[in-house]
Amino acid sequence: MRGIDLAIDLGTANTCVFANGSGVVVNEPSIVAFNTQKSQVEAVGHAAREMLGRTPAHIRAVRPLRDGVIADFDACEAMLRHFVRKALPGFKAWMRPRMVIGVPSEITQVERRAVRDSAMRARASEVHLVDEPIAAAIGVGMPVGEPIGNMIVDIGGGTTDIAVISLSGVVYARSVRIGGDAMDEAIMLHSKRHHKLLIGERTAEAVKLHIGSAMPLDTPAIMEVKGRHVTEGVPRIIEMSDAEIRGALADPVRGIVQAIREALECIPPELAADIYDNGLTLSGGGAMLRHLDKRVRHETGLPVQIAEDPLTSVVMGAGRMLNDTRLLKRMSAN
Repeated sequence: MRGIDLAIDLGTANTCVFANGSGVVVNEPSIVAFNTQKSQVEAVGHAAREMLGRTPAHIRAVRPLRDGVIADFDACEAMLRHFVRKALPGFKAWMRPRMVIGVPSEITQVERRAVRDSAMRARASEVHLVDEPIAAAIGVGMPVGEPIGNMIVDIGGGTTDIAVISLSGVVYARSVRIGGDAMDEAIMLHSKRHHKLLIGERTAEAVKLHIGSAMPLDTPAIMEVKGRHVTEGVPRIIEMSDAEIRGALADPVRGIVQAIREALECIPPELAADIYDNGLTLSGGGAMLRHLDKRVRHETGLPVQIAEDPLTSVVMGAGRMLNDTRLLKRMSAN
């Protein structure tokens, strides 16, 4: 049965699934569309994302997780079932895979139990919960077992998780509920306040990806944005610049940088010296915001690297634990 073990990064924005022996087999948005007339799931993942903001009254597209925790248990269970079947093409009713799931480091015991229960209802035989920054550190190849301070900052959709790891143990861990979703909301609010234009989550995310940045760009950029005018109630197209979006993102970016600075103030001096030499690593989808690494470097004076594949760092680390029982037991947050 070891061949059907799964590692899952149950993210607010995206869910990744690693199948033992196959690598990352699922990387899709954490969205479920329900048909309320038929009481059944209409779509999950990419197909459900296409429905956001475009569904008729009887179809409800929802995000099962908010700020890194389960907000809709039925939707989360349906999403897990769908992704497990997709990860295991020959899935049979009798199969009960072992699951390692990444969770934010500061969620409560009640929230941890909710994740575990959802996974068990999705036919897991056993569930191990691992803090996301620890899994990300293992996923990017940090020497977590050495007596050296390793600092990882995992910026997800709902939370930013910060951890300092040494000798396979967590010296410092903190989770702040600021991430990619907070950036999208900041852009939507800016559009409404300054342009009287209502835009949806998908449009805000597209703006963030195309012209969003944490520091000035080498070449200024402008993007056309479509939405509905607040007072006139008709569709409109406006232009937004990278400078105004940078201003809109100032608060969430400042919150992430401040959390990193507070972490540096709380760690022992010897580990601080290690981090000064080795720097810190950014992972997660939020790490892909342009010039965020330069901003953190400017604010902290430390070397800053971005993970080779920020979106899959957590699930790759959790996947490595599947074959290392000793490491899994040591790092498990159950």
